[in-house]
Formats: sequence, structure tokens, C-alpha cells
Amino acid sequence: MSQESRTMATPLVRGMGSFFKNCRCTRQNRCPHPYALRYRDASGRQREETGYSTQQDAMDRLTSVYHEKRHTPERQAAAQREIGRQRFGPYAASWLTRQRHYTPGSVRTVNQVLKSQILPVLDSRRVNTFTTTVVEDFIMSMEERSVGLAVQQNAFDTLKKILLDAHRRGGISADPFVGVISPEYIPRKIAIPTLDEIHALKEHGSDELRVVIDLMHGCGLRNGEAYAANLERLVANDVYRVTEQIDGRTRRPARLKHRKPGEFRECPLPPTVRESLLGYAQTVEIGANGYLLRGQRSPHWGHSTMQYQWWTARKKAGITRKLNPYSLRHFFASNCLSKGVPITDVAEWMGHSNINMTFKIYRHLMPASVGRAARLLNEGL
Repeated sequence: MSQESRTMATPLVRGMGSFFKNCRCTRQNRCPHPYALRYRDASGRQREETGYSTQQDAMDRLTSVYHEKRHTPERQAAAQREIGRQRFGPYAASWLTRQRHYTPGSVRTVNQVLKSQILPVLDSRRVNTFTTTVVEDFIMSMEERSVGLAVQQNAFDTLKKILLDAHRRGGISADPFVGVISPEYIPRKIAIPTLDEIHALKEHGSDELRVVIDLMHGCGLRNGEAYAANLERLVANDVYRVTEQIDGRTRRPARLKHRKPGEFRECPLPPTVRESLLGYAQTVEIGANGYLLRGQRSPHWGHSTMQYQWWTARKKAGITRKLNPYSLRHFFASNCLSKGVPITDVAEWMGHSNINMTFKIYRHLMPASVGRAARLLNEGL
């Protein structure tokens, strides 16, 4: 930037940095343009920031940075510099190995997003060079490649988790997501099976498929959680405790999504689902661990078994709508919300990590709250 377009920087105590204005106003102490500042962060890299409305705001920020540098132990500062010098690709790989709460399926999903969307663009960039501009350029690159909004949001969310981890550990001095507008994916209208369609699928499906259908549409379980059907999980006549899932690819038990090892959640167990499980248990030989479902060549069900049996039952039932097994979870949510069950409870029973996701997908299924509230309030008046 030329000297003409910038006022002379005002230096402070040695090592604090300086502040200035990027304008040509003759009386810059009274003009409305914001102050900018320049300083060196803990890693020794020069930084510039802008957007401070007063000199005091700029000085407060420089003082905060200076205080942080002065009170950061040398060993910690060296570790932060080492993180900042890393390339994004290796740092992302090390970050993923530290996510011990991720299930194998979640690890595969993150790896796929990294390989297909993020690493081709950002693999070699040093961690300490990430700024809001870099993040916005990455979003624009996805838009230019006509990447779908759902994929854009997944890639953005993954990148944000990795970079905020680096920011928390001191590898990035400033939050690179301040002011960045994330891609907004609006889920398409979900397909909810009718009760007649569910009965038809159960009628034309195998005994094992009926158990899975009952657990998914009656209790809100995910596919893999239903594969792990177990009589030991009936902890009360009306409560089913979900403690694990069967990984659909490896066909091995795995911890729950969004849960740490050993954690569980409980969901309502309708009498019809309880009778279904107990009735099926009387027709099969239950193993030592209490699992009800077995594959022909493995001790557990998997996605391929589910897909084949679901497609066969749907064809025999004459269902032409594009319903998939996950549609059964949508039926559960719709059934709960239409009966006035609070959406917070629905989110907990379905195992969502964030109620915002539940609200975004199922908000339109909730009864009109304003009109309903007006009628209820009127009764108290």
C-alpha cells in the first residue's frame, strides 16, 4: 500500500506493534474510517487487523496481544510455532487420530471429505497462514466447481473443526472464521412412509427385517443400532437402552455416533415393538451376548443385507416411492412431533448431537405453534 493512502503508523512500546488508518483524510483523528493495527504474533509472524472504531479499541487489542506474548512460556510458544509451521494435510491427519470419540463410519466420512474436497485445495498450505480470506477463497472454489450445497457444508464444517483446533492450540493466532458466512444447505423435503406402507414392508419382509423396521420406526434407532438388537437392552417395559451399533461395513460392534465409549442413550419402547422383539426371540437361538440378528455368513447384519432385504420387500409390496430404510427414522420423528412430544426429547432419543439439526429437518412437522399458543393462552384469560 502506498504511503499516500495510509497515515503514518503510531508505534507503541517496543514489541507491542502499531496502529494506523488506511485512508487519505487530512484529519484522521476525526474521520469515520476504522483503525488498523500491525503486530507480530507469538510465532513471530507479522499480522495486520482492521475494524477498530477508536484508538482505544486498537490499543486495547495490541495490549492484549502483547500481554499474551509476554506471559506465554517459551516451551509453549515453541510448540505453537511448530504447529503453525505444519502443512495442513499432515495436521489434519494428526487431528483425525485424536478424535477418539469418532466411530469408524465417521472417520471414513471425514476422510472422504478431506480427500475429495479439502486436501486438493489446501493440502500444502502452512497452518499459520490461514485467514478469513483463505477460508472464503476455499468456499468460492467449491462454488466454482459446482459442488453441491450439502457437500459444501460438510467440507466447511470439517475444515472449521480442524482449524479451530489449531487456533485453540496456538498454531493460528486469530480465529480464521470471524465474519465468514458458511454455505447453507437446506435439506430437501423428507420422504415419510405411511403406516400402510410400513405394514406392507413388514408383511413382505423377513422376520429379521421386521425387527429392524420395528426398532427404527417405533424407537427411532439408526440402521446400525437396529442391527445390534438385543434383549438385554430392554431395561424396562417401556424403555430400550441403546449402547452400541454394528458397523455396516465391518459388521463389528462399535460405539454410538456422537457418544464416547461406554455412553448410551435411552428411548421409549412402545408395547408393539417390545412384543415384536420378544416374539422373534422365541423363534431363534440367541447367542451368549444376546444379539438377535445374524447374517448368513457373519455374526451380525450389515448394510448389504439391509439393502437387499429392503429392496426385495419394497418390490413385493408394490411400493414405488423412493423410500429407504432411513425413512423409518423420519416416521418416528413425525409420529412424536404430531403427538406434541417436545423436539428436545425427540433429538435426545434419536441421538442427534445438536438440536439445530433436528429442528432444521423436522421443524415443518411441528404443529403451528403461534396459533396453538394463542388458543391455549386464551383459555387462561
